[in-house]
Amino acid sequence: MTSAPHHSTAPPAVTANEQPRFPLRLRLRPKALATGYVDGAWWPRSRDLAAELPALLAVLTVRLGEIPRVSYNLTEWESAPSEVAAGGVRVRLSGFWSRPPHTVDVVAADRRRLTLLLVPPGTSASAAQHAMMRASRRENTDTVEVLLHDSEADASIVDAPGARSACTPEQATQGRG
Repeated sequence: MTSAPHHSTAPPAVTANEQPRFPLRLRLRPKALATGYVDGAWWPRSRDLAAELPALLAVLTVRLGEIPRVSYNLTEWESAPSEVAAGGVRVRLSGFWSRPPHTVDVVAADRRRLTLLLVPPGTSASAAQHAMMRASRRENTDTVEVLLHDSEADASIVDAPGARSACTPEQATQGRG
């Protein structure tokens, strides 16, 4: 008797060694004393944390060193595994209902923490660009809610017919603009 092929329902193993297909949409504050609510902003392309996180971890490892833990709000993502592999290190993913919405915390082995504004994947390019630029300013002390709300309001002006943005979303994520 033969059996049908078995298809696993578990997410495939994910590693941070994979090269991203698209540039990472990330802006970080310059290294300085921590002030405010966020240390930068990340604009993932989807709500699939297991698919989006490896490229982010590969970049942040350069700044933080080994990253053993990431915490996130459960309402922001589709289901995620409890851990991913990043550079040969197992990174524990901790989802919480009580975690502040629209943020992701990346925790280094030495307990340094980066809190990133999570720009929702479906955000317009101009609103996302604006939120990321504001969140990554050295002097930024805006709350997550203010960063996202003001960016949406400002984007409606930028997206008006005949209006021109100061720089493209790609330039914003690469630090030009």
